[in-house]
Amino acid sequence: EVRLVESGGGLVQPGGSLTLSCTGPRDIFTPHAALSWVRQAPGKGFEWVSSISIGGGITYYADFVKGRFTISRDDAKETLYLQMNSLKPEDTATYFCATDQPPDIDTMHLRHNRLDKDDLGYWGQGTQVTVSP
Repeated sequence: EVRLVESGGGLVQPGGSLTLSCTGPRDIFTPHAALSWVRQAPGKGFEWVSSISIGGGITYYADFVKGRFTISRDDAKETLYLQMNSLKPEDTATYFCATDQPPDIDTMHLRHNRLDKDDLGYWGQGTQVTVSP
């Protein structure tokens, strides 16, 4: 049963921008949960992108999106966002939102930002982002 729903994906030219959104029911999209964005490129595994703490006071980013992507949350609207700027063809992937954050979030680079579904809680079905001329 899908509990989180992503939206906002699409086709964009290199250098362009998109904003992804993720909504969910109150019982799992709680202000007391950290939230994350993860992506999966065709033929590859899951790659952690960004996480935001309970309350939104702390944000984390994979190095490859620092300075380009911004994660935010509006708990009153039960919505998680990912503002993506300066998009590159290598950003092409299906983007997923999920509850929780990786337990080793400060050292995700040591495992090349790879993760398994079990590393996080509830997941959505994803939204496709394609960056192409």
